[in-house]
Amino acid sequence: MPEAAPPPPTAVSLRQAAGVWAKIGLLGFGGPAGQIALMHGELVERRRWIDEDRFLHALNYCMLLPGPEAQQLATYIGWLMHRTWGGVVAGVLFVLPGFAAILGLSVLYAQFHALPVVIALFFGLKSAVVAIVAEAVWRLGRRALRTRGLMVLAALAFVAIFAFGAPFPAVVLGAGACGWLGHWLRPGRAAGATTLSRTPIGAETPTAPASSSATIGAAAPSATVIDALARAGGLAHTVPSLGRAIRCLVVCATLWAGPVLLLARGFGARSVFVTEAVFFSKAAAVTFGGAYSVLAYVAQRAVDTYGWLRPGEMLDGLGMAETTPGPLILVLQFVGFMGAFRHPGGLAPLGAGLAGALVTCWVTFVPCFLWIFLGAPYVEALRGHRPLRAALSAITAAVVGVILNLSVWFAVHVVFREVRPLEVVPLHLRVPVWGTFDARATTLAALAAILLLRLAWGVPRTLATCVVLGALVALLR
Repeated sequence: MPEAAPPPPTAVSLRQAAGVWAKIGLLGFGGPAGQIALMHGELVERRRWIDEDRFLHALNYCMLLPGPEAQQLATYIGWLMHRTWGGVVAGVLFVLPGFAAILGLSVLYAQFHALPVVIALFFGLKSAVVAIVAEAVWRLGRRALRTRGLMVLAALAFVAIFAFGAPFPAVVLGAGACGWLGHWLRPGRAAGATTLSRTPIGAETPTAPASSSATIGAAAPSATVIDALARAGGLAHTVPSLGRAIRCLVVCATLWAGPVLLLARGFGARSVFVTEAVFFSKAAAVTFGGAYSVLAYVAQRAVDTYGWLRPGEMLDGLGMAETTPGPLILVLQFVGFMGAFRHPGGLAPLGAGLAGALVTCWVTFVPCFLWIFLGAPYVEALRGHRPLRAALSAITAAVVGVILNLSVWFAVHVVFREVRPLEVVPLHLRVPVWGTFDARATTLAALAAILLLRLAWGVPRTLATCVVLGALVALLR
């Protein structure tokens, strides 16, 4: 007879929980699918802190929010177990290892990116990233575009951004308005099309670390740490309260806006730090669909409007985020670092870059805590609101078009060494210079697509292969 599983602990201290959150942060490779699978294995299967239903309930809510769903899921469970400080500890430790890794790589990149060996390494990385983003379009499209109406919305979103240069927030808000109106105009039709996917991008085949054999959806014991808390009356903080919601809104809004006002007073309202803070605050409020959905918006503004990055460098940053732990949205930290490094004002470039990275991460992740602490007590009401679900389904469809635009934007900058703007009112296009076609980069991108889509290789293995092959090709050239 198999041995019975040991009973879960009746209580877990915040210090004990912090150790587990730190472990998850260090091992959080593989994007949201791998990170969520890792949390499921650690928290549901192995430690039995939370049961299957509660875990999926929290995940469903986080999937409706802008921002990185895996980080918000960690924050939610931390809050559920240890109130506000538990959520803060879980959310920060989930991000901290990736922040440190991206910061170190950004410093090396800023100092040595012109060296031949560094150029050779990033040559293969860029080609692989093109295939990775294309795979994200395919995965999300399969799950989100379930009706012709949603397909049309995705196509319109792509055309609006690709051909007319429409602002990303306007596309998201317009899609949400279409979904909301569609529910009221044709409620029967909308009801059949507004069920949001409850599985994160890529979670059809989640890849958890070897230490965890868990898969989301497996049976889990019903007696958990949170069940024990509930029996002992330790979940009183989950009851909705208007006074608590107001306090949460005021505190988080102050933490969000306060540093921006201090930077404006210390460096001037037009400094790169304030510009980054305002820009990435806007991005944080509209990142439905995860990091990929906002990257084209950020990349185009960072290159064309602000001059923070050079063409193709966003691919380098995304390659860093793909190969380090933590949420992929940390690629914005690289953008903030490079922007301040190149426009340091009166500071030393490295000091300005560090400040830019900190500012970017602050305004990117503080809203994530706000969405959880403010909205978690009202999760059930939000999930049962059909017009809201219809609006979010429409936004998810538009995100497919947005990510498709990102895929095309990346592919053009990798396959062609030179791209020029073409302005024919009302069109705002960027067209390749055909004489700069790069056959080597195209071949590597095609190989990466075969490895990911045809042979079902994981992202780390594909990236490593393309980096090695790209380095050999670039150095031989």
